[in-house]
Amino acid sequence: MISAIPFTHIEEVIERSNKTHFGLGAGVWTRDVGKAHKLARGIRAGSVWINCYQASDPAVPFGGYKMSGYGRERGKQHVEEHLNVKAVWIKTD
Repeated sequence: MISAIPFTHIEEVIERSNKTHFGLGAGVWTRDVGKAHKLARGIRAGSVWINCYQASDPAVPFGGYKMSGYGRERGKQHVEEHLNVKAVWIKTD
């Protein structure tokens, strides 16, 4: 199922999309690359797909904003969640 809502300005689309409590993913279909970049920057979602949906790669982090999960799965960010950083100083003289 897809939902299409008419709009007049791109800012209106960004405002509507950000009013939700969730932010796992968003899909945008456009021929205008400038609008695509503006929407991708403005929409608060963990993934923004342009002219596709649910594209995935294990090396790319996946996770949401707001009430759509905690942290990131996959990618370097996921591995780092399981690590503890430690500083060790040794004076030898």
